[in-house]
Amino acid sequence: MKQSFTLNIVVRILIVAVVSFGIGWSFFELHSIVFGIFLCLVNLGVIINLVNYQNSVNERISYFFEAVKNGDFSQLYPNIKGDKIINKLNQNLNEVNQQIQQIKIESQQQDQYFRAVIEHVGTGILTYDEKGFVIHANSALKKILGMEHFTHLKQLERVDSTLLNSFRQVQERDQKLISFSGKQGKVNLAIKANAFKNRERNLVLLSVQDINRELDEKELDSWLKLIRVLTHEIMNSIAPVTSLSESLSSYFQKDGVAISPEEINEKVISTTIRGLEVIKEQGRGLITFVESYRKLTRLPKPEKKRIPVKDLFDKIILLNKVENQNSSIQLNVQIESPDFEIFADEKLISQVLLNLMKNSREALTDKANGQITLIAGRNRNGQHELCVKDNGPGISKELLDEIFVPFFTTRENGSGIGLSLSRQIMRLHGGALLAKSIPGEETVFCMRFQ
Repeated sequence: MKQSFTLNIVVRILIVAVVSFGIGWSFFELHSIVFGIFLCLVNLGVIINLVNYQNSVNERISYFFEAVKNGDFSQLYPNIKGDKIINKLNQNLNEVNQQIQQIKIESQQQDQYFRAVIEHVGTGILTYDEKGFVIHANSALKKILGMEHFTHLKQLERVDSTLLNSFRQVQERDQKLISFSGKQGKVNLAIKANAFKNRERNLVLLSVQDINRELDEKELDSWLKLIRVLTHEIMNSIAPVTSLSESLSSYFQKDGVAISPEEINEKVISTTIRGLEVIKEQGRGLITFVESYRKLTRLPKPEKKRIPVKDLFDKIILLNKVENQNSSIQLNVQIESPDFEIFADEKLISQVLLNLMKNSREALTDKANGQITLIAGRNRNGQHELCVKDNGPGISKELLDEIFVPFFTTRENGSGIGLSLSRQIMRLHGGALLAKSIPGEETVFCMRFQ
């Protein structure tokens, strides 16, 4: 088509050139005014034909793109008798038009599919622009918020006065837990945000998940574990006291009647004293146990500041050496960069690190080539982490689910409070304390910061 179109243009231009030459020859050589005027008319006709021919092609192309711009794909370009070039152009335009229609249909089908998927999922999905206008809100989100229609973020104020600010304060690729009072009581939400650009508009995509059920299940599970441990510890303390009290009481009673002072001898007195000492020790143990529980509930609010991790590790290693001068365990340090920092309460974080190192040392008691490694760096998600790794016997998968339960311990002299306290400190920092272990190879505890 391109060659035919070019040939038609060139032929017309050549005709104009030849006729123009003939006009000049008629006026200056033949001195024939009539013939010259005739050639001028012929030349004018050829030029008009050339312009019309060029415009017919341009008009069709321009009309086609105008229709595309306006989203009109219903136009058809019919054949014209005797004009192969225009017919070929019309054929190509019709084919392109059909392809665009097909693409549009597939795009609409895909859009309907994704909308159906979004409507089907149980997680709330919300998309809004920088002015707060809602682009899309699925049924799950409206159900969570108790709203039938949702067109602008300001409508959130009708649900809860703090909800609007909570939604807007979620940073890109950040996850936030918020609570509000809905029609069915307190609702806990996990919100995650992601920003993107669409057709020159800045949009925000929020995923909103109701975690009430998950929290209730976790809370119930935690309470059951805690009650089980509390019951075990209290029964261990109370049972011998009760048994001993009954034994001591039997020394001073016969058939439910108190014996006379003359019947009390030195053996009864010494046995009673020993029994009372045991009761006193058991009572002290129970008080210590309760004090340990109080530590979990009375942790101070962290006073955060930027802490150079290298200095922090140096202090921890020094304290470890002072407390364990005869230890043969090798200490290693791995820091991502010399200026690596964390934003935390130094006293509380030091307490966690010392507790984790203490656990590692105890795990390496019978290890000939024991090693403890302090690690600082960023994980795959860019979060700051401090880790304590040892090459001890490891922790079984079953125990990994139990070690953070308050008062749970596998050691005879352990209180079972250290890891629970450490995890609580990390939660107060907005982070987490995680554990992973390969039995027989290594154990790693990581303090993750937001």
